[in-house]
Amino acid sequence: MNENERLDAIDAIFDENNTENVVLYNADDEAVEFEQIAIIPIDEIDYAILKPVIPLEDMKDDEALVFALEDGDDGERQLVIVQDEEIINQVFDVYDKLYEESMKGE
Repeated sequence: MNENERLDAIDAIFDENNTENVVLYNADDEAVEFEQIAIIPIDEIDYAILKPVIPLEDMKDDEALVFALEDGDDGERQLVIVQDEEIINQVFDVYDKLYEESMKGE
């Protein structure tokens, strides 16, 4: 994956005005298109909830993934998939609360 594409995807995810899907690249350098669901900041870390447009292997149609925005060894920002179930649950709990609050206001 080329560095400009990675940065463009990160910039797109964190652009409040962007409504387009985001393309990330897996370890095999294959493009995977994601729908942006939410950005959830927790303890000074930003987490992105992204749902694959085409479900990945072993994923259901309604499942999404959590990515953390981290600084790489080279100092560049990068998205890293979160594997820790406790963090994933915490991110989705915050998202659910924010979603419920937004629905009350309508």
